[in-house]
Amino acid sequence: MTDTITPPAPAGVHEDGSPERLAIDTIRTLAMDAVQKANSGHPGTPMALAPVGYTLWSKFLRYDPATPDWPNRDRFVLSVGHASMLLYSLIHLAGIEEIDAEGQKTGKEAVSMEDIEQFRQLSSKTPGHPEYRHTTGVETTTGPLGAGCGNSVGMAIAERWLAARYNKPGFELFDHDVYVLCGDGDMMEGVSSEAASLAGHLKLSNLCWIYDSNHISIEGSTDLAFDEDVGLRFEAYGWNVIHVDDANDTAALTAAIESFKASDQPTFIVVHSVIGWGSPKAGSEKAHGEPLGEDNVRATKKAYGWPEDKSFYVPDGVAEHFREAVAGRGAPLCEAWQTLIARYKEQFPEEGKQLDGMLGDELPDGWDADIPVFEPDAKGIASRESSGKVLNAISPRLPWLVGGSADLSPSTKTDIKGRDSFEANNYGGQNFHFGVREHGMGAVVNGMSLSHLKAYGSTFLVFLDYMRPPVRLAAIMELGSTFVFTHDSIGVGEDGPTHQPIEQMAILRSTPGLDTIRPGDANEVAEAWRCIVTTGNRPAALILSRQALPTLDREKYASAKGLAKGGYVLADCDGDPEVILIATGSEMSLVVDAHEQLIADGVKSRVVSLPSWYRYELQDDDYKESVLPKAVTARVAVEMAGELGWDRYVGNVGVAITMSSFGASAPIKKLQDKYGFTVDNVVKVAKSLMEKK
Repeated sequence: MTDTITPPAPAGVHEDGSPERLAIDTIRTLAMDAVQKANSGHPGTPMALAPVGYTLWSKFLRYDPATPDWPNRDRFVLSVGHASMLLYSLIHLAGIEEIDAEGQKTGKEAVSMEDIEQFRQLSSKTPGHPEYRHTTGVETTTGPLGAGCGNSVGMAIAERWLAARYNKPGFELFDHDVYVLCGDGDMMEGVSSEAASLAGHLKLSNLCWIYDSNHISIEGSTDLAFDEDVGLRFEAYGWNVIHVDDANDTAALTAAIESFKASDQPTFIVVHSVIGWGSPKAGSEKAHGEPLGEDNVRATKKAYGWPEDKSFYVPDGVAEHFREAVAGRGAPLCEAWQTLIARYKEQFPEEGKQLDGMLGDELPDGWDADIPVFEPDAKGIASRESSGKVLNAISPRLPWLVGGSADLSPSTKTDIKGRDSFEANNYGGQNFHFGVREHGMGAVVNGMSLSHLKAYGSTFLVFLDYMRPPVRLAAIMELGSTFVFTHDSIGVGEDGPTHQPIEQMAILRSTPGLDTIRPGDANEVAEAWRCIVTTGNRPAALILSRQALPTLDREKYASAKGLAKGGYVLADCDGDPEVILIATGSEMSLVVDAHEQLIADGVKSRVVSLPSWYRYELQDDDYKESVLPKAVTARVAVEMAGELGWDRYVGNVGVAITMSSFGASAPIKKLQDKYGFTVDNVVKVAKSLMEKK
C-alpha cells in the first residue's frame, strides 16, 4: 500500500470563485456523491481526472450537444470505463440531448440529475460502465480495460478513410479527432499495445490518448507488477509523447492538446495524477473501487471549500458556463457542416447518395445483384474460397464494405481484388492489414463499425480465443461487425490439435445476439453474406472451411435461401420421416450422402441443414415443428466440433457425432475415419436409433 497523500486545495480554488475551478470540483463531487449513494463504484479516477475532462471538453472537443450524432463530431472514448461518473458528469453539464434507438430526439436530457442520483441502479441511464446505445453521448461500451483504446484506433481509421474517399477541394467533410482517456490498467492489457502499434504504423495523427498515470491498481501500487517507462514504449511505436506533471495544471493540459493538434503522429499525453485527489484516501488503492465513506466525503468537500452537507450540488452558473463552452464552439461548427454537406450533395450527387446510405445504415439499390449462383459440383469449393468470390461480387456496389485479416488474407480469402491497401500513404484503401493482432483487430473493427463502415476482420477459427472480448462487446453494442473465421474444424488436418477448433463453435453460439453462421456449400455461403450485410445491428461470425465442399444440386435439394431462417429441410422423404439427420458446414454433404444411403435401404430419412442456431431460434414454433417435428425422436447431428449444445436439437434419444478430444495431426481422410465422420458411421448410428424404438 502506498502512503496516503492529501494535497491541499490549490491556491485560489474558491478565493476567486473561478468558473473553471467550480466546474472541475462539481465534476469531482458529483462522482463522490453518486458512488456514495450507490454504495458501489469508482470515485478516485473521476476526482483525479476532472481537470482533464473539463479542459478537453470545454476548450477542444468539437461536439454539438443538440446534435450528438453529428457525423464529423470529435469522439471522446473513456477507456477507463470504471470511471464512468466522469463521463456522466460531463454529459450532464454539457447538456447533451437524448436520441432514441430510431435516431430521434426525445426532448430529454441524455443524463439528468435524477439519472446521476440513480447511478448503477436498475434501468438507469447511468450504469456502472458506459454502454453504447444505452446512454446518448457514450461513443462505445467500455469497462474491459484496453477495449476503448482499440476501438479508438478503428474510429481514427474510419475518419481517415472517409476523408480520403469523400473529401473534395473546398469540401472538408471529415476532419474530426478521436480522444481517449486511459489508465495504468489499459496500458497493461495487451490489446492497447496491439492497437497502439498499428496506430503508430498508420501515422494516425487524428488520435490522442491521454494516459492517467496514477501508479495505483486494485491491489496497491502498480510497482507490484508494472514499472516500465510507458512513454518510451509509445515513442518506439512512433507516437508523439508529451508529459504533464500535474493533472490539475489546466494550462499544461491545454498546451499538450495543442501540441497534439499540430503533430503529424498519433499523440500520447502522460498525465501524472493523484487518485482520489483531495480526499483522506488520496493516492491509495482505497480510493479506486469503493465509496469514500460519508465522513471522508465530508472531509473532501471541506478541502475543496465545498458545502459539506449538500449532495449532488451544482453551483449557480456552472452548467451554463460549461454548456456555453461546449455548445458555443460545437453548434456553429455543426451548423456549418450541415450547410457544407448540402452543397456537397448538389455538386457530387453520387458521393452524396453513398454518404446518405452509409450514415443512414441503408444499402444501395442492387447491392447484391452480382452475388453468384454456384452450379452443382461434386468436387466443389472450400467455403473460404466461395466466400471470397461473394465478397468480391458485393464490394463494387457497397464501397464502405471494408476489412482484412490478421496477417492471413491469402488463407482467409478476404482480399478485395484490384483494390488498394489502407496504409499511411493511402488512406483510401479498402484492404486492411491488421498484423498478427487478433484482439486488436476485433477492437479496431468495432471502432470502424461504430463509425458506420461495414467492417470485417478475419482469422482462423481457433484464434477466436485471442479475440473473444471484442466479439462479445460487438454483441453487447449491437454492432454490424463481421468476423470471418476460416479453417473451421479438424478438416485443417496435418496442422494438428493446436489449429483444430473444437470448443469455439459452442463459445460463439452461446454469445447472446451474435449470429454464428456455418454454411454447408457455396450457395449457403452466398445466402450467409446476403443475411449478414442486410443486418446492420447484429454482429455475425461467419464460419468457413479450408477443404473443398461439394456444391449441392439445388434442383434436387431445397434452395439455399432457407439459410435465412437458420435451419431448413434440405432433403426429405415421402411421408413422415423415421430419422432426421442434422448438420452444418462441411458435414452437410456428408449427411446428404448418408441420407441417400438410408433412402436406398428403405429408411425414411430427412436432412436438416442448421447453419445458424441464432436465426433458427427466432422462428415461430410452427416453423420449427415443420423442420424438426417432436414426434421424430430418432435424430443424428453431425459436426466436427464439440458436442455442447447439440442436445437442444437431438433430444434425449438422439445422438450427436461430434468431437470429445482436441483432434490429431493427420490427413483429413484419416481423421474422418478415426472420429467417425463417415457415411457408413452416420448410417450405422441412424439405424441403431431406429432399432431402439
